[in-house]
Amino acid sequence: MAPRLRPGARAIILDEEDRVLLCRFEFVRDGERVAVWIAPGGGVEPGETPLEALRRELAEETGLTVTADPPHVWHQEVVRAGQIDGYDGIMNDFFLVRTASFIPRGAFTDDELAAEGLLGFRWWSQAELGEYRGPDLFGPRQLVEALAALLRDGLPRVPLQLGL
Repeated sequence: MAPRLRPGARAIILDEEDRVLLCRFEFVRDGERVAVWIAPGGGVEPGETPLEALRRELAEETGLTVTADPPHVWHQEVVRAGQIDGYDGIMNDFFLVRTASFIPRGAFTDDELAAEGLLGFRWWSQAELGEYRGPDLFGPRQLVEALAALLRDGLPRVPLQLGL
């Protein structure tokens, strides 16, 4: 039987300086607190397309309105017990969104975001990502390399396949 994966849609949001906006999530895994920086976005609800979910999630989390259909640049599948409750793993589609820098302030309150584990936002330069040596993780783990390739090589012909 095929694994049951939670579909998600996320935005690689780049500003005019090619900084990427990431969300800091915290959760407990195996009794330990884990912090992960990941692109804004989230789960695709029943009846939604990935782009509809992306638009909804960005409005809720960041306040960014996306009207055009952004290019699909990455696809991620992770089969891992405990990755997300009720599922065998995740399946995220990442879309490239270019915009001017802004201060994220979505429809959700800070308490609503915190209830989902989202505790902050930060614009990261390529240098800051490459030099980071702190305890937080990046999701996907290949984020730094995949983002560098995207900026260097441009849009892929087909979405780049990413793992954990």
